[in-house]
Amino acid sequence: MQPENILDGYRVLDFSQVLAGPMATRMMAELGAEVIKIELQPYGDPSRNLPYLRDGRSAYFVQQNRGKKSLCIDTKSEKGRAILKELIPKCDVLVENFAPGAMKRMGFDYEQVKQLNPEIVMCSISGFGQTGPLAELPGYDFIAASYAGVIDLIG
Repeated sequence: MQPENILDGYRVLDFSQVLAGPMATRMMAELGAEVIKIELQPYGDPSRNLPYLRDGRSAYFVQQNRGKKSLCIDTKSEKGRAILKELIPKCDVLVENFAPGAMKRMGFDYEQVKQLNPEIVMCSISGFGQTGPLAELPGYDFIAASYAGVIDLIG
């Protein structure tokens, strides 16, 4: 029997927040993947507090995270890290879009994650890569578009 959606049966662990990562994982959810969004305690994804709140929820947050399960974890605690160490082997993909080095400080960079699950695919989204002279710079869309020359092209 063929799956209904191309990503049926896949499980994604989503450490992303704001836009680039949540949009990528939202598309994965729309294609049938089970997406488990990990939000960091105590506040969760910063986009929860963006304007256009209705019933205490941000429309932006709902739009980018629909179809996902959500789990708020204190990654600085042993208990929180233990939960993640149990989840990672049960996932096929891990997506994160923190600043380079943040996942390593949490104890979940690629080297550590692949020890827990050698088959996992890990996607790290950043504006300027994980290494190199610009890696530490923030990487929102308008910044990358400026560096790439796209802003000049569109006037």
